[in-house]
Amino acid sequence: MQNASANALVAREAARSAPMADIQKIAQHMARLNVAALPRNYELFHEAIIGLNPGLAQDIAALGPQPQQAMLDELGVKYRLVGHCGLAGEMSRNEASRMLRDVAERLAEGLRHKNAFARACGTILKSVSSHEDQSLAAFLSEVDYLSASLTAVLSAEMEIGAKLQDDIKALEVLERGISAMQSATAADKITGLANRIALNRVISELYEREEGAAGSALILVDIDNFAELKDRYGTQAGNKLLKKLAGLFRKSIKKNDFVARTEADEFAFLFSNVGMQDAMAIAERLRASVEDNLVFATSDKVNPDSLTISIGVALSADAATPGQLQANARVALFAAQSNPRQPVQAFGR
Repeated sequence: MQNASANALVAREAARSAPMADIQKIAQHMARLNVAALPRNYELFHEAIIGLNPGLAQDIAALGPQPQQAMLDELGVKYRLVGHCGLAGEMSRNEASRMLRDVAERLAEGLRHKNAFARACGTILKSVSSHEDQSLAAFLSEVDYLSASLTAVLSAEMEIGAKLQDDIKALEVLERGISAMQSATAADKITGLANRIALNRVISELYEREEGAAGSALILVDIDNFAELKDRYGTQAGNKLLKKLAGLFRKSIKKNDFVARTEADEFAFLFSNVGMQDAMAIAERLRASVEDNLVFATSDKVNPDSLTISIGVALSADAATPGQLQANARVALFAAQSNPRQPVQAFGR
């Protein structure tokens, strides 16, 4: 028993040390390129190096040994990284403001042409009424001037109309880009599931409803020893497993339920209209489904490891706030992780 506890402690320490090694690797690479130690830059290089994104890695390399921050930010926006979504929004707002200023200037120019034409009409009308004996040549000259003014007005109107059409299309592109960014901030890039940001939003909305949050269950699922398995078989194999889990979990929820990948080895479910008995039954089915159907194998499919998970369950009825609900589920998950013989634990039970 003591040996098992010691081995579990060593495994947990190894799991904690792996992310630290990744951070050091990223920091060293950034230092070599003289890149500022900004959170969004860490995210950018983490995606390229640890996330194994070859396209992003090539784009970063193409910037040279001392890439400018603006160029790095453009890449972050291009690859829709969460830390760069604020920048994308700011860039979109600035671009929209610039286009609106251009529209205002063109409309003002069109108004000037119209005013000039109105003045020309008034001048000619006054001239004709006050000079009844005006010669035909003089009258035709004034008509030519009026015609030229009208042509200028019509030309300006056509130009404004064409440019407005272009601006409308550009604004639609910006709107689609912003929508895509908003979707990206709420989606996990590896599995396509919702992420922690989306989970926080859904739980907050749950507590804002008039009927309150009672009647829902938050279930946290952690893959046991995932860091160790990923170190043994590689990041790509780890990502493949996460995608398989995501597919399995999608089939495990109904229309009004919710699933997200919240951390590297953690998933979260929010089930509606369930009590603790139902929630525990759901958790047990999730555990059995994973452990009966999935293995973690090397690329040559030799010596597969069985996959186990730990699950924590908490009811919204036992939590007054979204934060408390997540904390309760976390406590239950820790209890499950510390007791392999009872891998499904409920808060307060």
